[in-house]
Amino acid sequence: MSGDPMMEQRTNEGYVITDSVHIGNAEFVVGKNETQYGTMYVTWRCANGTDYYWGHYFNDLFSAQKDLVARAQEEIQYLELKNEAPEPQKPVKKRERER
Repeated sequence: MSGDPMMEQRTNEGYVITDSVHIGNAEFVVGKNETQYGTMYVTWRCANGTDYYWGHYFNDLFSAQKDLVARAQEEIQYLELKNEAPEPQKPVKKRERER
């Protein structure tokens, strides 16, 4: 869930992107911003690696990480619902036990 250390560091609105997760075509990221008031965190959905939107803001890293995972799980559930549900299997008839 963390970025490649050799990748160029990404930033948005003063937040350094520290973690990301890709689900299908979607990307969700965590950003960290150290201010005079303390460290703030955000999760965003990201398109094309540069378009950040739907920000959720937090005062601690753990809350931001939980939100990142929750957003990724929601995307997984969306993709599962979007695909056709598999056909239910026909019940298998039990054979009578031999005596």
